[in-house]
Amino acid sequence: MQFAVAKRLTALALVAAALGAQAAPSTVPHFAPVGDHFELDGKPFVIRSGEVHYARVPREFWRERLQQMRAMGLNTVTTYVFWNRHEPEPGRFDFSGDLDLAAFIRTARDVGLKVVLRPGPYVCAELDFGGFPAWLLRTPGLRVRSLDPRFMSASARYLKRVAQEVAPLLSSRGGPILMVQVENEYGSYGDDRDYMAAMLAQFREAGFDLPLFTSDGPSPSLLERGTLPGVTSVVNFNGNVDAVKRAFAQFASFRQNAPRMSGEYWAGWFDSWGSRHAKVSPAMAGEAVDYMLGQGISFNLYMAHGGTSFGWMPGANSNGTNYTPDTTSYDYDAAIDEAGRPTRKFHAIRAAIARHLPAGEKLPDLPAPTPTISVPRFSLIESVPLVDTLQSPIRSKMARNMEAYGQGYGFILYRKRFEEAAKGKLELGEARDYIHVMADGATVATVDRRRSESSADVSLKAGSTLDLLVENMGRVNFGASLPDERKGLMDQPSLGGKELNDWEVYPLPLADLSGLRFKRGAPERSGPTFWRGKFRVEAKGSTFLDMRGMGKGHVWVNGHHLGRYWRVGPQQSLFVPAPWLRAGGDNEIIILDLDGAPDAPSLQGLPDPVFTTSG
Repeated sequence: MQFAVAKRLTALALVAAALGAQAAPSTVPHFAPVGDHFELDGKPFVIRSGEVHYARVPREFWRERLQQMRAMGLNTVTTYVFWNRHEPEPGRFDFSGDLDLAAFIRTARDVGLKVVLRPGPYVCAELDFGGFPAWLLRTPGLRVRSLDPRFMSASARYLKRVAQEVAPLLSSRGGPILMVQVENEYGSYGDDRDYMAAMLAQFREAGFDLPLFTSDGPSPSLLERGTLPGVTSVVNFNGNVDAVKRAFAQFASFRQNAPRMSGEYWAGWFDSWGSRHAKVSPAMAGEAVDYMLGQGISFNLYMAHGGTSFGWMPGANSNGTNYTPDTTSYDYDAAIDEAGRPTRKFHAIRAAIARHLPAGEKLPDLPAPTPTISVPRFSLIESVPLVDTLQSPIRSKMARNMEAYGQGYGFILYRKRFEEAAKGKLELGEARDYIHVMADGATVATVDRRRSESSADVSLKAGSTLDLLVENMGRVNFGASLPDERKGLMDQPSLGGKELNDWEVYPLPLADLSGLRFKRGAPERSGPTFWRGKFRVEAKGSTFLDMRGMGKGHVWVNGHHLGRYWRVGPQQSLFVPAPWLRAGGDNEIIILDLDGAPDAPSLQGLPDPVFTTSG
């Protein structure tokens, strides 16, 4: 759908206005595309990049990961900027701690890496809502990735703030940021040329006065839809050397006398719940890198180090019918694994790069990674049922979606009280995404969006309470379904054909667990339960919590939300970074197990992750 905008300019006019900001300087630019190659300080430069997302890696690990990438032979790091993390509420920005973008870029510069920046505003990245902040969905009818003026105003504010953070680090000022990406794979989403032109104008108006580029799949149809005249274009793909050749043959049929670069060479892949654990051949990745360097082709390994989608960060995919949420781990089968350890793929790629180093360049030594440790098995000895933690409800005639109540992430509970007995099929319509149907606090059924489920049989006694605990499993981050990914109940529930109204609604963002009141021992009733325990760590190191004895839920350690676990796999452990553990002291762990967990749950920490091999 197109939105009318006052005095709407044509795509060509907007592009011309944006490119006007690139008037040729009187001196050689620090970095620039020149004909069929890139130049750095006037000399040909091949970008050897790897991707890592600083928001998926604790700040204490940044230097170590970047040094590892440099030792692999890379000369550049590429990173997305996650809008949803930096502007959690409209106008309230956060660039501190693990979100200190400028500090990450300065660290990259200090270890000898240039930077390619990808601020979106759409990033995909297997991230909730493709990186868009959930608060955009509070406005009925707002359309992301469109000329909707409400979206364009928000994106302009965000891009301006990002530009302010990194201004001294742009290559136009002699800094390490070589170039910046406009939007992301738009050719796979739409064909609104005016929108892409408006995006380009926003980047220029924000202050990004350095080379810009777009990134799309290599087919001419995708490039036709996603590129901009006069703006560098790079292509994304995976596969062996033949696949590389095909991709750049396609690119050559679309654009000539332009730098050749794989903006994303998918050297691994992500996992979805209930699927097979993804693996990509180390030899194939090494051979592809070897070929690209032999042809003078720049590349970016997606991912060089994946890290972790902590908390509520994971996204999902959907083709409009099937919904597949992504796992907490973003290991991505990358060259550097989730715990920061070089893999066989790392060494295959390092060897390939070593064969093509410019004269006088030597690979740095590989730094020792932070160790991983075991944690002896420990018990969780305190508990409290989730239904006993509820505070004051919002009274609502109709059951509405999560965003309508001002909530972005977590769970939401809809409660209906029955004066008379009721029995029949509970119809939920489209419920997003995983629902525990509870009668008087005990789970009687589950409804899973992954399986296209929408109903359950229930039988309620007079005076019973029906609770619908709905879990946001991650908003769709790619494709046509993305703009409408609100969560919770989309339709009015009915029981036995009769619409249910008059709800008590409890938003449960679970951002602060300090108010939970635990009691020793297991709860008297079954159903979703919080458990708490302590464990000691004597040595410094990261660990993987073995979750194979639990069902489905979330884990917090020392206040850090590690993310989701689920017995369906393939992920069966949760990464705990060393900086979040207290060596030589007690560590607090809280688990919300939606299945209630065994009477005496216990966990242990392992030095390596656990994945099942099939879904």
